[in-house]
Amino acid sequence: MAEEKIGVVIHYWTNLGVAGIKVTSGEVNVGDTLHILGHTSDFTQKVESIHVGKDTVDIARAGDDIGIKVAEHAREHDEVFRVTAD
Repeated sequence: MAEEKIGVVIHYWTNLGVAGIKVTSGEVNVGDTLHILGHTSDFTQKVESIHVGKDTVDIARAGDDIGIKVAEHAREHDEVFRVTAD
C-alpha cells in the first residue's frame, strides 16, 4: 500500500467527531481510505461523506477545506494521506 499526502487537519470538533482538513494536493473522493498521522494520532479509515461548508460533495480538490466524520480523535497539524493500492 502506498500513501500520498493530500492535506493537514486544521480543526477537530470533539462534539461532532469531525475533522476539518485543508486539502493541499491531489483530491479526496467518497470511498477513499485516509490515514491520519500525528504525534499521538495514527488511524486509517474510509471516507463515508465529505462536507464543504453545509454542502455534501463527492469529491474535494486541492485548496478545499473539508469536514469528514472520523472514528478517532484527530488533532490540528496531523498529516492526512490517501492510501492507494500499488
